[in-house]
Amino acid sequence: MERWDVTVVGAGWAGLAAAVALAGTGARVQVLEAARRPGGRARRVRLGGLEADNGQHLLLGACRAVLGLRARLGLDPEAGFTRLPLRLRVEGPDGGPRLDLRLPSRLPPAPGLALALLRAAALGLPTRLAAVARLGRLRRAPAADADLPAARWLIEAGMPGPLRALLWEPLALAALNTPAREASARVLGRLLAEAFAGAGSADLLVPATDLGRLFPEPAVDWLRARGHAVRLGTAVTGIEAECGRISALRTRTQRLAVDGAVVLATAPWHTARLLAPLPGCAALARRLQALGSMPVTTVYLRYPEPVRLEPPILGVAGATVQWLFDRRLAGQRGLIAAVVSGPGPHMALRAAALARRVAAEVARLRPAWPPPAEVRTVRERRATFAARAGCEALRPGHATPLANLLLAGDHTATGLPATLEGAARSGLACARVLADGRP
Repeated sequence: MERWDVTVVGAGWAGLAAAVALAGTGARVQVLEAARRPGGRARRVRLGGLEADNGQHLLLGACRAVLGLRARLGLDPEAGFTRLPLRLRVEGPDGGPRLDLRLPSRLPPAPGLALALLRAAALGLPTRLAAVARLGRLRRAPAADADLPAARWLIEAGMPGPLRALLWEPLALAALNTPAREASARVLGRLLAEAFAGAGSADLLVPATDLGRLFPEPAVDWLRARGHAVRLGTAVTGIEAECGRISALRTRTQRLAVDGAVVLATAPWHTARLLAPLPGCAALARRLQALGSMPVTTVYLRYPEPVRLEPPILGVAGATVQWLFDRRLAGQRGLIAAVVSGPGPHMALRAAALARRVAAEVARLRPAWPPPAEVRTVRERRATFAARAGCEALRPGHATPLANLLLAGDHTATGLPATLEGAARSGLACARVLADGRP
């Protein structure tokens, strides 16, 4: 029987980050994944004759953990992305600019944002002056024990109503996948602090390929080429513990004895189910269950290849669709991704009805475009944890009551919302703990 120093449960971004980092320390690693493809909740999917992502993702220039992981695999970190200076253009449901914010590339992010706000003529001069005067207040996020909803935090910071509606609240929903009236001001504040920390940190990094090829699939190939095991289609259905340690993992067909450590890198609801029966872990499982979840819906519209969205990332106010992304940035010309974050009335619509509504909204925004030749809808009903005010008290650290069991995932206490960067950082943190020999 093969002996593994570490077993990673879950081949999403957190689990593969842990596995790659641990393999680099000389540990023998096996990865067990229930799905047939790696990537977890950020993966490549087939939609009829179309291959795309199960949701549109982008990163910030501050997302150095993901870039570092690509470098570990021998990949050019930047080659996986199209780097764009931050530009946020928002149009009304029938077209026409409501906001067009462009950060000057020659300035550091914080003064650049102030200048961009002053130049955003569609807002009106009083709104722009008030916004710039109060920007400094957004650098003071609430303490962990004094969290509050992001919408209230923005009001208390004195942000003018038009700017809250067109910029800050849509950004909170997009970044935290939680409506601003519920979203954690502390998590939003942490994200803003990182985005405006230094040169290039606020740039948008748009994947230049699908999510599978960006990291998960190369990571699996890299691990296997070095003698580590990645077993796809192998769901862990139960965990056994003895004397304060994990002793075995159960799959549908096997009982796998555990000699070394285990990194549990599954979605929080799966992690809670696996932890609940284990000694000393019931309270931890309840915290994970209390986090809750939020959906993301992506509608893909295929147009003739000459169709282009300018700018390639566009916000939409007053419509079902919230953001449009031109997938030409990922090498898919003529494909537009329409994103609807969080809950809402759209969740009650059947996929076909939602697709028709979104296609009609896009037609009003861009009446010169021909009708789409194909429309496909991807619904992730539990795409992320719910980053509500107070969620930081529920998010676990990496250690557990069982000595050889660690937790990874974007839901752990990274301080970030449910992002690829947060997942990567959590996996790297678990690898550091194990490399230091602490469990």
